[in-house]
Amino acid sequence: MAVARPCGTYDESYSQDMAIVRTRLQWILLIAGLVFLFSLPLFLPGRWLNLLNLIGISLIAVHGLNILTGYCGQISLGQAAFMAVGAYTSGVLTAKLGFSFWAALPCAALSAGIIGLIFGLPSLRVKGFYLAMATLAAQFIIPALIAHPLEGITNGVRSLVVPVPKIGETAFSSPQSMFGIIMPIAVLMTFFAKNLVRTGVGRAFIAIRDNDLAAEVQGVNVFGYKLLAFFICSVYAGVAGCLWAHWMRAINPDHFTLMDSIWYVGMMIVGGMGSTAGAVFGVAFLRVLDELTKELVMWLSGIFVAWGAFLQAALGPIVYGLVIILFIIFEPRGLAHRWEVFKASYRLRPFAY
Repeated sequence: MAVARPCGTYDESYSQDMAIVRTRLQWILLIAGLVFLFSLPLFLPGRWLNLLNLIGISLIAVHGLNILTGYCGQISLGQAAFMAVGAYTSGVLTAKLGFSFWAALPCAALSAGIIGLIFGLPSLRVKGFYLAMATLAAQFIIPALIAHPLEGITNGVRSLVVPVPKIGETAFSSPQSMFGIIMPIAVLMTFFAKNLVRTGVGRAFIAIRDNDLAAEVQGVNVFGYKLLAFFICSVYAGVAGCLWAHWMRAINPDHFTLMDSIWYVGMMIVGGMGSTAGAVFGVAFLRVLDELTKELVMWLSGIFVAWGAFLQAALGPIVYGLVIILFIIFEPRGLAHRWEVFKASYRLRPFAY
């Protein structure tokens, strides 16, 4: 049976039907896109490479949140706190115990995943707004533990200086070299997220999101899969936090605030919940918008000098909140829906129907 393809292109086997990249043109575009992406450090200045590094780290965190919320339907407002677990695990292991970055990275992912399991336990009894409040607790508890009871290990409110990743004697200390670590990991974790939702686990997540009672009747272990979703989400956050720590080179609890968690939720909404491509679109759109807003603030501050402090403090959140409201009202399915509409129109060409 033929499925939606550009005119004249049909599936002739199950392997073709299940493939992510299905046509020769898609393969060409994918390879060309990856070549272009990984050639960017050759000609982009450091400022824009830092923006791309930030997009890569944010993308990993949003992919995890999208698996939990977009596919499994479990709300979380603590993604930044789970990033803090990964960041401080990696920071302490590398700065104080002499671990290499490559050994600390899986430890950061695992530690964040375990903490995510703990805060996912309330999902057995509560859902929706009440689950959001339970995960919000993580956003207050984890930074508070880092700042005070664990001060002897984490340096508390003082910054913890983190060494740069190394391979032999080669240190990854520049934006160009960190791009070579961050972006390949972001691409691999995007590929994993795309494939995960096509497996039996992904279908169980979607069944729970759509109707958890019906899923349980059909034999889905609802609580087990909810915990698995929290674990995977937190693993992604731990990887993002580890990369953030070694990219920033110094971390403190103020880097992982509630506002950051809300930013990640907003990126998921703008891009489109329940879509891997939507996570990419949402992160890129809001991070570029944030950068453009900073440029606008600098320009307006030069014109309206008396309002400079107000503009610097308020314009960013105003623009961000306005964008979220507009998307919720006019495009609740996000940029991914616009992308699907474009692809559908392309596949119907040259026929109008």
